[in-house]
Amino acid sequence: MEQIRKLPVGIQSFERIRSENYIYVDKTQFVYELANLSRPYFLSRPRRFGKSLLLSTFRAYFEGQKDLFHSLALEKLEEKASKEENREAWIKYPILYVDFNTGDFSSFEKLEETLSFRISEWEKEYDVHSEAKTIADRFSVVIKAACKKTGRQVVVLVDEYDKPLLNVIDNVPLLDQFRALLKSFYGILKSYDRFLRFVFLTGVTRFDKVSIFSDLNNMIDISMTEKYSAICGYTQKELETVFEPEIAQLDQKKEDFS
Repeated sequence: MEQIRKLPVGIQSFERIRSENYIYVDKTQFVYELANLSRPYFLSRPRRFGKSLLLSTFRAYFEGQKDLFHSLALEKLEEKASKEENREAWIKYPILYVDFNTGDFSSFEKLEETLSFRISEWEKEYDVHSEAKTIADRFSVVIKAACKKTGRQVVVLVDEYDKPLLNVIDNVPLLDQFRALLKSFYGILKSYDRFLRFVFLTGVTRFDKVSIFSDLNNMIDISMTEKYSAICGYTQKELETVFEPEIAQLDQKKEDFS
């Protein structure tokens, strides 16, 4: 009987792909390299292009989920580096993950509510009891608290950072309000750099007047970098090699119906 492999269509969770035995095209060499350069990065790609899966992979690595990386490039790189550098492997870091793929961004209040809800979850997780009122101030307190509680620097991952802005792109007054709120929120990432282990933001486009690109001038944009051109999605070579059996089956079916 012909064995049918599981294709990861529409699946954005690295953990699910690996634990449920879906086909995974190994991108973990990129994850390891960027993670261990410890710089803040930005990546722009179109929607449905694998950005969420990439951030999910970063998350799994910084959570120390060794089993998920079995037989992948990152497993070998991590084990080798830990021996050569005489350091602990698969270190677990505190992670602050912001996902703008879903949410109601029809008003300033809705955006503020979304950010406030996320921060509230972090405040509970890291036992934060603060009188800070603004989104930015609460974010800064959470970063310091997470660092103090765990004894490790914090990882910040933001998926589709520009989704709220794109949602109100035709409403200039509201867009300006969104810019101001996000400017203060993202600006914390530079002010509290000493508490951060790694920062990675994804989006569709680059808004230069938002602080991640004006104030946070140490962020590296790898969107057009040839070295990381294959970090998301599939190359022609990957399609022809990894998915060769599926392509062959499609060719056979085409011949059967011709």
